Amino acid sequence: MRIAVTGSIATDHLMTFPGRFADQLLADRLENVSLSFLADRLEVRRGGVAANIAFGLARLGLGPVLVGVAGLDFADYQVWLKQHGVIVDHVRISDALHTARFVCTTDLDQNQIATFYAGAMAEARLIDLRDVLARAGRLDLVLVSPDDPEAMRRHSRTCRELGVPFAADPSQQLARLDGGQVRELVDGARFLFTNEYETALLLEKSGWTEAEVLSRVGTWVTTLAADGVAVRRAGHPTLTVPAVPAREVADPTGVGDGFRAGFLAGIARDWPLERSARLGCALATTVLESVGTQEYALSAAGLLDRVAAAYGSDAAAAIAPGLTGVA
Repeated sequence: MRIAVTGSIATDHLMTFPGRFADQLLADRLENVSLSFLADRLEVRRGGVAANIAFGLARLGLGPVLVGVAGLDFADYQVWLKQHGVIVDHVRISDALHTARFVCTTDLDQNQIATFYAGAMAEARLIDLRDVLARAGRLDLVLVSPDDPEAMRRHSRTCRELGVPFAADPSQQLARLDGGQVRELVDGARFLFTNEYETALLLEKSGWTEAEVLSRVGTWVTTLAADGVAVRRAGHPTLTVPAVPAREVADPTGVGDGFRAGFLAGIARDWPLERSARLGCALATTVLESVGTQEYALSAAGLLDRVAAAYGSDAAAAIAPGLTGVA
């Protein structure tokens, strides 16, 4: 199964605040917030939602096609992705702007305050998936992940017009989309990814009920942080898959991207939804235990140990044949 991942490519600036944001916020002064948090650690890492997911898919033995825009400073990052099995031939390089920046501060409770600078990503609306298909050949699934909002809508529209299956992952860009744009992005998706908060926001913005969303998408996957993931389909009971417990929490950035990579790797192998979600949860926890979104250590044995501990030896045995390409 050939998967293209469209969306952001970025450099992450990850900081740690050794306190709690909640202790600094005054309930009766939220309309005039002026705060500065003194961080005690800074990590500069490779990131971007599409790049993170493509990297995870590649680490799990697939050869994903990355589709997005990077800047003049992308050369080293491009080599890194290519060395790890990501197809980067279809990344557009801006001749004027730098690669997007994600600046995020995390507190002791794993709450985050972040700012995203689009940079070169603003040119993503100039990408035509028809050109990508003409050069890359047949694609079995296109994941439309957070990107320039107009690019996201264009990609999902192109997939519908060409009959190419797609997955919608609006994520943080839901805040930028109005109701009509949300409906256009989601309608007809084979998979829809949201977290718990985004689920409520999507329903509010789209004006659709949960049943109406499910009538328009194939499978709706909602991540629930420490509670795992819920998988819903019209006419089926909700499938709930518990999270894989973390041995330690290092950094939550990129955990959702790790889940999506693991889940879609299972789908690419024609696994049932539950098995795919279990692999997604195992990879998500692997990312959670590492600082940075692409710096995690990964091995088939390590993933199988996690799956066995969380779901039992039979679950691990079922996943094992699909991890032969993982070192």
